[in-house]
Amino acid sequence: MRRRDFLNRSLAFSTAAGAAAFLGPSAGASAAEGRFFRILTGSAHTTAFPVGTTLATAISNPPGSRPCDRGGSCGVPGLIAVALTSPGSLANIASVASESIESGFAQADLAYSAYQGEGVYFRHSKLSNLRVLSNLYPETVHLVVRRGSGIDEVRDLAGKRVSLDRAGSGTRFNVEIILAAYGLRLNQLKVVEVDPGEAADMMSKDELDAFFLISGQPAPTVGDLTDRGVADLVALAGKQIDGALRRHRFFSRDVIPAGTYTDVKEISTVSIGMHWLVADSLDADLAYELVRALWHPQNRKILDAGPLMAQKIRLGTAVIGISAPPLHDGAARFYRELNLIT
Repeated sequence: MRRRDFLNRSLAFSTAAGAAAFLGPSAGASAAEGRFFRILTGSAHTTAFPVGTTLATAISNPPGSRPCDRGGSCGVPGLIAVALTSPGSLANIASVASESIESGFAQADLAYSAYQGEGVYFRHSKLSNLRVLSNLYPETVHLVVRRGSGIDEVRDLAGKRVSLDRAGSGTRFNVEIILAAYGLRLNQLKVVEVDPGEAADMMSKDELDAFFLISGQPAPTVGDLTDRGVADLVALAGKQIDGALRRHRFFSRDVIPAGTYTDVKEISTVSIGMHWLVADSLDADLAYELVRALWHPQNRKILDAGPLMAQKIRLGTAVIGISAPPLHDGAARFYRELNLIT
């Protein structure tokens, strides 16, 4: 599938999401029964959905809830936030930009590309209405290989059956950068274009040697494969990655600690920040209340009781890596009050 076709399908998804996921009054409406606020996250094969569910719990404060100062919800008064699964960053960006959904998660590199009209968004209109509420957590690049495949480093992928995710996907965009850093061309691989879930199934059947996955850790799909002794992980490190980090600032060094996955030692790799996006048309006072609720001291307990990536959502990294798209005016007002930005 060509990148333009993929983006068009993502835009089509945004319309479908707006209709299929409609749960009640929009976030801008005021209704006695409360207002709904939807968060597009990612597929069930990544950590984005459980993190989104945790975040939704933190910012919600349904009508009739006990007051925050009496041990009740410390979310936005009257707000009912709902996390929804989605195909991922590209679809989420399209949905937010078309304003058919209130908010969505997206990798920092793809949000930047969409706003600037670069990368996978080349020759498409700039999505200049995108705004950021917060940087959330790092999405780790996993290179998953079949045990016994003989793949011990990135260069060993030559001649192997490798899934780079769907053509036009955010994962594919970043993997091409990584492969180029190691001097590998796509025609040196037996490229397979399937999503992580199908890739895992194929690896289980010995129909695939390796696949890339960008997800918080631990990623359920990877955990299942390592638990069954099917897969290992390969490091992304060395001077090749050093060069990629210099050329592409949205990458950061990362580590998958030993024990994150069964029988997998510590793995050096790279990660990309996950942003929480909205449109610039979102009411500034609501944007302010959303981030104030997220960072309310009492809601730290909710984040810390959630999945590992939710535990990594920290105020100290909330504005790191945010340049384009910029912060929403309402969110910027909150961070300015805390002297996190000028």
